[in-house]
Amino acid sequence: MSHRNYAIVGTGALGGFYGARLQKAGFEVHFLLRSDYDRVKKHGLIIESPEGDFTLPQVRAYRDANKMLKCDVVILALKTTQNHCLPKVLPPLLKDNSVVLVLQNGLDTEPEVAKIVGDDRVIGGLCFLCSYKVSPGHICHLDYGTITLGEYARDYQPTGITNRMHQIARDFKHAGIPIKMSEDLLLSRWKKLVWNIPYNALSVILDARTDELMANPDTLALVEEIMAEVIAGAKSCDRIISNDFIETMLERTHKMKPYRTSMKIDYDESRPLEVDAILGNPLRIAQKAGIQLPQISVLYRMLKFMDAQKQEAERTRRLLTVDS
Repeated sequence: MSHRNYAIVGTGALGGFYGARLQKAGFEVHFLLRSDYDRVKKHGLIIESPEGDFTLPQVRAYRDANKMLKCDVVILALKTTQNHCLPKVLPPLLKDNSVVLVLQNGLDTEPEVAKIVGDDRVIGGLCFLCSYKVSPGHICHLDYGTITLGEYARDYQPTGITNRMHQIARDFKHAGIPIKMSEDLLLSRWKKLVWNIPYNALSVILDARTDELMANPDTLALVEEIMAEVIAGAKSCDRIISNDFIETMLERTHKMKPYRTSMKIDYDESRPLEVDAILGNPLRIAQKAGIQLPQISVLYRMLKFMDAQKQEAERTRRLLTVDS
């Protein structure tokens, strides 16, 4: 086993799950938290999983990045809506040869991180994971868990498989985390959007789980149509995704346990939605290339409205709570 140490920036349903698996396997892991800090510092992390429940009674928990050790691999698992914090959070965690593994949804997240830490430090990671946070420090893993790794280069030029990807992959595999490796990060990002855009958007707008969207013939047809638009968006970036990939995604979702998407959970919990990372950025990139994605455009505008309304209601609730 390697002696690489890991920092988890964003100890939620995704970062908490993967970080806990790494610590359980014997790796040194440091967790950055905000609202969950007190609970996790005192009681550790609890993981429920079909692969085996476990508890880590003690973890290295911090609420201030400046007090953390510098780490070999910094796993960025924050929601993209929190990326305004990164210029303060990331630099204190980096050694001279550290890398930042970006486990975030959507498109164009790596360039944002690269502006802070440099292109050569960034690796992209795409997670196919069904998990949610039950309560502070308590994570329930429902299904899947594979991470696809891909090196980032400026303008998403394909870089092939690198030695440091192999090194990180070995650590994750040792922790029981399935790993795939991609020679073309941009293609992999678009492939994930084939699933993420329809299911995240429709789950919020229609107030539905994945199984409910699959069971209704009208919503199933809509999912397929939106997936086809995502493939058209990928083509605008000279990335070709076969139409057979749609059937693959539908089959996986049919087999998936009933699931509230991450965007639906955020909406239900009155948290800001990752609308721009998941829908807005792909939409703008395709439009810049002269490709229109009309259904995704409608979904984007609806979600922007719903998100704004929800956030305004949350601000009002907080003001009333303070006044009372």
